[in-house]
Amino acid sequence: MQVCSTCEASTRCGLKDEGLFDLCPKIKTAEKTVKPEVEKEATTAVIDKEILRRYFGYSEFRQLQQDIILDVLKGNNVLVLMPTGGGKSLCYQYPSLLFKGLTIVVSPLIALMKNQVDNLRQNGIAAEYINSSLNYEDITKIKSALLQNRIRLLYVAPERLTIPTFLSFLKGLKISLFAIDEAHCISEWGHDFRPEYRQLKIIGTSFPDVPIIALTATATTKVREDIITQIELKDCKKYIASFNRENLVYYVKPKQDAFSQIVEFLKTKPHESGIIYCYSRKNVDALTENLKYAGFRALPYHAGLSANIRSANQDKFIKDDVEILVATIAFGMGIDKPNIRFVIHNDLPKNLEAYYQETGRAGRDGLRSDCVLFYSYGDRQKIEYFINQMTNEKERLIAHNKLNDIINFCETIVCRRKLLLGYFGEEYIETKCSGCDNCLTPKDEIEATGEILAILSCIEELDEMFGINYCIDVLTGSKSSRVMQNGHTGLKSYGSGKNLPKKTWHGFIRELLSRSYLNLEGEYPVLKLCQKSREMLAGSKSGVTNEKIFLVKPRVAEKPAIIEQDTDEMGLFDALRTLRKTLADAENYPPYMIFNDATLKQMAARRPCTPEDFRKITGVGEKKLERYGAIFMGEIRRFCEKNDPSSKPIKKHSSEYVTLEMLGQDMDLDEITLKRNLSLNTIYDHIEKLIIAGENINIEKFIKKEKIEVISRVIHELGGKTLKPIKEKLGDNYSYGEIKLVRAKMN
Repeated sequence: MQVCSTCEASTRCGLKDEGLFDLCPKIKTAEKTVKPEVEKEATTAVIDKEILRRYFGYSEFRQLQQDIILDVLKGNNVLVLMPTGGGKSLCYQYPSLLFKGLTIVVSPLIALMKNQVDNLRQNGIAAEYINSSLNYEDITKIKSALLQNRIRLLYVAPERLTIPTFLSFLKGLKISLFAIDEAHCISEWGHDFRPEYRQLKIIGTSFPDVPIIALTATATTKVREDIITQIELKDCKKYIASFNRENLVYYVKPKQDAFSQIVEFLKTKPHESGIIYCYSRKNVDALTENLKYAGFRALPYHAGLSANIRSANQDKFIKDDVEILVATIAFGMGIDKPNIRFVIHNDLPKNLEAYYQETGRAGRDGLRSDCVLFYSYGDRQKIEYFINQMTNEKERLIAHNKLNDIINFCETIVCRRKLLLGYFGEEYIETKCSGCDNCLTPKDEIEATGEILAILSCIEELDEMFGINYCIDVLTGSKSSRVMQNGHTGLKSYGSGKNLPKKTWHGFIRELLSRSYLNLEGEYPVLKLCQKSREMLAGSKSGVTNEKIFLVKPRVAEKPAIIEQDTDEMGLFDALRTLRKTLADAENYPPYMIFNDATLKQMAARRPCTPEDFRKITGVGEKKLERYGAIFMGEIRRFCEKNDPSSKPIKKHSSEYVTLEMLGQDMDLDEITLKRNLSLNTIYDHIEKLIIAGENINIEKFIKKEKIEVISRVIHELGGKTLKPIKEKLGDNYSYGEIKLVRAKMN
């Protein structure tokens, strides 16, 4: 017998009889009870935002959600195309609370089912799954609960619906809705086709009066139509949300010493979760070992590992026991971890659909997340080689076209977001997105007419019979055996480009290809001139043209910028994150199921210390308020009481003490950060604690005297309790680290 956790009644309350949640009748909003809400007839299609707040912790619906839910409640078939993190699940989870019958969710992965069901239970919604991970006794208990109408949502795999005995059992239940998640799996035109999804048309024939909602995050126009045809969604209402993930920032970087670039990037993301995708299992294993050696907590994931190891590694990643998962594309589908702060592609993805879905695993909680792709022409050739092995000409052509699309994305000098959205048929009207490297740091251009003519002349002299690398070998005066044997050391263009590195010539040739000055043709691609380039060469030879052409200045690998944040706020966020992890481990849940990062950041910013204020935080429903509210409010109060930096002495051999010794050797901050492999922010924190502990440190070594005076004036004016208003007043020329050191000295 279940006991109410609030009133400790020895019998089930009426709410428990509904199979909804563990809240006792004491927790009700004024003049409202939950039972009447749940018993509403779906045909009335009434949307009640109190249900949204109580169960899901949101005060408003997101884009299109309310319209979709209304159509579902009216009994219409619906196709939903909504980006990852856009709120697809709510479109069937909310109606399940209003329907008197059962909602069946078709889901492709066991891990995804378990995560979804655990999350629903955390919110107080009765949900179960039936799959191969359960034994006969478990399934029998769930079936009994289904017959008693004590379950709102049931998750199943597509194969289970084709089992005659199970289908017969379902026909004996009152079913209000079928939800087909990851619906793009039904289409062979999609990037993740699964033959078992083709069998789902059995839903329409076996349950002709039950509406269906099909949901996906990635589907081109062709895939959308295929979904409707294959499932036979009659009179289907289509809802297509914007593909734009505004919180994702896209970067494409030249693949020059990619590992060093990855390490520099990871230093800016301490304790943050991320995925690094590699093309092969071998690359996954090598990169994982190198990251471990560099001091990062990383695990591998690929099909070459046993199922137990894959499952264990994924579980550790989801539970924040490790920050980094290095994986092939075998990992990711259905991963419902909202606090993934970055996705890195160490190798080129096969197509833009795969890239969009893989990057879409970042930032599902709506917070800023980075998507970094390392690109080299060698990766393109690797994929082209495998494409050329395809025996089906149609499939080979489709794969080549998709590869060209991802290459265009990598090489473009215009807004990457605009190009990505355009691929899915969505027009992006903004001139700058402020969320990709091309818009954030526009590329410098240089006048490169001479270099272009050198490239075109070399290709012409080679009779348009060689590829990119060979052409560059000739330009740079290579003494390779192939160049020597072909007698190309005697060409006029031989060595004409030896003043520039090969990578620069690669960049120039790639841009000429993207601007249609050159073509790549043949099974083993060779460079070919086209009309534009022939005219340019002819004009140069005759001396009748003075045309000047500008190309993007070749890029070099850059150190990622460190984004400064309010350290008081971040300190509380870290404290709440630690508390969340402790609770999650005790309950054997992934931390995000307690509260996601976006919710914790709101707590850190607003610092709620009463149930009324805590309830206003996005993501806090009644069940979570009851279960965790007092614990988190207690942590917030403790932090607020200790808001001033601690004045405890620094222990010898501590990290701060090591920094102090280096300062005593007259090392500057750059030397210390490099030698200690720590961020500048961390070193500033060390110096602040050392000053507060009484160490005599001259901050004029690190901050100009004029800046110290300005910072001091602003601290006097605004007070030094919180840093954010001080930083806003001072502007971009002053860092949080500098402000902290001046404040510590003043105190």
